[in-house]
Amino acid sequence: MQTTAAELASDNDQKRMALGYLQEAWAEARLDGIDGDCLAQASLFTAFLEFVSTYGEDATAHFASGLSDRIRNGEFTLERPRQ
Repeated sequence: MQTTAAELASDNDQKRMALGYLQEAWAEARLDGIDGDCLAQASLFTAFLEFVSTYGEDATAHFASGLSDRIRNGEFTLERPRQ
């Protein structure tokens, strides 16, 4: 049995690799004319499907309940406006 690069990588490395794959897919979809909002909604739907499948509905709901504070705190903001 052959070991893959992902199996050898740390959790953080796997997250970086996954992000790279998603960014490539996102860029390709945008080039094909898919709206960013549609991509975002489909990505969130797919992510929550995976979370529910892996952790169950209650754990996923608990995780999602904390997202509003994380969003307000700028965790998902790349550039902050200068004051």
